Amino acid sequence: MATAALSLRPLPHRTPPAAPSVSPPNSASASLKRLCKEGDLRQALRLLTARAPPAREHYGWVLDLVAARRADAEGRQIHAHALATGSLDEDDDGFLATKLVFMYGRCGRVDDARRLFNGMPARTVFSWNALVGAYLSSGSAGEAMRVYGAMRASAAPGSAPDGCTLASVLKACGAEGDGRCGGEVHGLAVKVGLDRSTLVANALIGMYAKCGLLDSALRVFEWLQDARDVASWNSVISGCVQNGRALEALALFRGMQSAGFGMNSYTAVAVLQVCAELALLSLGRELHAALLKCGSELNIQFNALLVMYAKCGRVGSALRVFGQIAEKDYISWNSMLSCYVQNGFCAEAIEFFGEMLQHGFQPDHACVVSLSSALGHLSRLNNGREVHAYAIKQRLHTDLQVGNTLMDMYIKCDSIECSAKVFESMSIGDHISWTTILACFAQSSRHSEALEMFLELQKEGIMVDSMMIGSILETCSCLKSTSLLKQVHAYAIRNGLLDLILKNRLIDIYGECGEFDHSLNLFQRVEKKDIVSWTSMINCCTNSGRLDEAVSLFTEMQKANIQPDSVALVSILVAIAGLSSLTKGKQVHGFLIRRNFPIEGPVVSSLVDMYSGCGSMNYAIRVFERAKCKDVVLWTAMINATGMHGHGKQAIDLFKRMLQTGLTPDHVSFLALLYACSHSKLVEEGKHYLDIMTSKYRLKPWQEHYACVVDILGRSGQTEEAYEFIKSMPMDPKSVVWCALLGACRVHKNYDLAVVAANKLLELEPDNPGNYILVSNVFAEMGKWDNVKEVRTRMAERGLRKNPACSWIEIGNNIHTFTSGDYCHRDSEAIHLKLSEITEKLQKEGGYVEDTRFVLHDVSEAEKIDMLHKHSERLAIAFGLISTRPGMPIRIAKNLRVCGDCHEFTKLVSKLFEREIVVRDANRFHHFSGGSCSCEDFW
Repeated sequence: MATAALSLRPLPHRTPPAAPSVSPPNSASASLKRLCKEGDLRQALRLLTARAPPAREHYGWVLDLVAARRADAEGRQIHAHALATGSLDEDDDGFLATKLVFMYGRCGRVDDARRLFNGMPARTVFSWNALVGAYLSSGSAGEAMRVYGAMRASAAPGSAPDGCTLASVLKACGAEGDGRCGGEVHGLAVKVGLDRSTLVANALIGMYAKCGLLDSALRVFEWLQDARDVASWNSVISGCVQNGRALEALALFRGMQSAGFGMNSYTAVAVLQVCAELALLSLGRELHAALLKCGSELNIQFNALLVMYAKCGRVGSALRVFGQIAEKDYISWNSMLSCYVQNGFCAEAIEFFGEMLQHGFQPDHACVVSLSSALGHLSRLNNGREVHAYAIKQRLHTDLQVGNTLMDMYIKCDSIECSAKVFESMSIGDHISWTTILACFAQSSRHSEALEMFLELQKEGIMVDSMMIGSILETCSCLKSTSLLKQVHAYAIRNGLLDLILKNRLIDIYGECGEFDHSLNLFQRVEKKDIVSWTSMINCCTNSGRLDEAVSLFTEMQKANIQPDSVALVSILVAIAGLSSLTKGKQVHGFLIRRNFPIEGPVVSSLVDMYSGCGSMNYAIRVFERAKCKDVVLWTAMINATGMHGHGKQAIDLFKRMLQTGLTPDHVSFLALLYACSHSKLVEEGKHYLDIMTSKYRLKPWQEHYACVVDILGRSGQTEEAYEFIKSMPMDPKSVVWCALLGACRVHKNYDLAVVAANKLLELEPDNPGNYILVSNVFAEMGKWDNVKEVRTRMAERGLRKNPACSWIEIGNNIHTFTSGDYCHRDSEAIHLKLSEITEKLQKEGGYVEDTRFVLHDVSEAEKIDMLHKHSERLAIAFGLISTRPGMPIRIAKNLRVCGDCHEFTKLVSKLFEREIVVRDANRFHHFSGGSCSCEDFW
């Protein structure tokens, strides 16, 4: 934005108007007048009391000086002198009494001013104005308005309101936010012709602006036309700033310059506020230069400059301005302290606070607010408690802003109890207080208290807003309570609180609660979808297993001209990894490179996950090695990738490399490492790393860590030892642990222990269909068909259905999915012919014989063989051989564990058809080549 040159005219010195003289001037009078002009109150008072009785105007001169100095003791002394000399008794027109009322008002002694006013035999408009001004300057705007009402009700001659009266009353209306009363005063001004007074018009502008009626203020300003002065421009510019219309304030400032008005200090402060609001650093610097050019050194200007530089993020410039302030006041110190905190220099803020104390400044409420915020960001709980104690000692804790900031500080320091106690100690909480405590309980998993607080704040009449709904939605998410979620959703609709942020969050949470249809319905009804809306819906599709739909949504998003950000790209990479779609994964990687996205943080970790999930370890390793900054998440992703592909020793080597870089492993790192050990027969290594996890790194194992160790022991045939390990766990084992034991017992045919694990599993998770299938398969292998029937009946009674086995393969840019005995594919005839050809070749040249033990159905041998021949992965392999060139690798994914017979079948295909075949099943990757598998028949 181009800026015009700025000019700042030096302010002329104002000479107080002299009171009308009633006696001829003499040398004593001239001396007293000179002393008052020079501000020598002591000598002026001595000279005044040396004569008895002094002239009334002499009293007036000295009382004006007393008022300016707010020297109430000297003012009372003059009052006593006037009584003693009888000057007040002779004050027929009330001149002296009015001066005394004015003096008491300026000195903050409003009660004395009122008593004196009440005792006046005759009150003029000047007397009324003095009392109105007294209440106004003491902050009692409401009482000032009541005095004005009494003035209007008075019928005494000479007491009709004048321009000064109306200007003062309008200021009081603005302070009270009483636009109705201000409008009535405006009407009176029009009626008596005072609206043409620039003084009154300026007061009207200020009043309307403070009452939030900026359009009315602008109309008054427009009506003024040629009668405008600098104060008019200042009033309307400040009004725009107060009402958040910074651009209009800037336009008015340009108009002021064009009209030939030079700005004064008030203009500079208002425009600097605009610069701070809009981060107009260039204009702010011009104003700074103009102020330096005219030699202005007012604190109010320096403080405004300091705030402007702070809001523009220029801490160094703010510090230089602070250093130039000769007499630093509380505003200067607090503004600089706030500057450090606002710009993230919290440690520097604490150091600066020490300097503040050394200079003798005691912390006020603004200082406590900034200091508490800094300590919260630094998580320095003990220092935060010291500040809290100081606030209580100085009675600052009753201030709402202080209380709210202390609550926030305790939350950042993870001291939820202290935050709650601060809230309980507040006599009256405002909207921020309730929002803070609600978020505090929601984010700290104290869900019942969050819900109680939500009900309580409604009883207290606090207006619920979208931020509060957001906090309650977090509670719904953690509780996975669909019924509660729907109630909150309905409440938000009824009260018109559903903004785009809440709609996006609802899409997320409905997905997390398994309500995909609700997520989709809400997403479709969002009119102006942003990148968050699309990303939320993509995540819902991915989390609910609708991976194809996630990829389709990503394509639709790009067609809608919504450019994906790094979060959206990470989300789609997760879906692509689930699909094992290497082609689409490469396309997204290419997009990242073309758009110059930084390949770091979550993006690089997701790329490693994607490539390893698509069976391409070479690409995963290449991405990992090229990453400049490897954090714990990236190392963990690589450890997990190598473990998933059966390279347990490589996973351990990677873990050791990570430790050598100085990084500290977390729970997920150890989980990935134990998972790698479980799939590579590394029994002792697995035990060792669980031990150092607890002993060296002081990490409390999750259920999943224990499940990995059970899996390690069980897969190696040590099922009894695995059971003993479960019994020694320091917590009650959950379903994931019993599931690992049951799987191991099934492989190693420890059926007695399998029954124990099966009963525990169904007891803990009676609504998981996968558990029923696993238990049913164990009974089937034992030949207990009655038990199989019983388990499946219980499953049906609960309305549970298992996911059918399916396999899929990517050819070109398309995913082809197959189920057992599938004839739905457009090339199904060719696929089944090819599969028959493959089976025949394997039987003749490879000695393949079907192992019907893996068919867990009570049917004839012939039927079992036929069922084996139609398994989904065999159809995918046949289609892969038809659709790819000789020698090309075939990559297949399956949603369930590969059966033993299909495993042997695929080994023979890799040998006789000379193809590398990569199969990802529910547990791990199998790399088939030359008749062998990378898992070494251990899966």
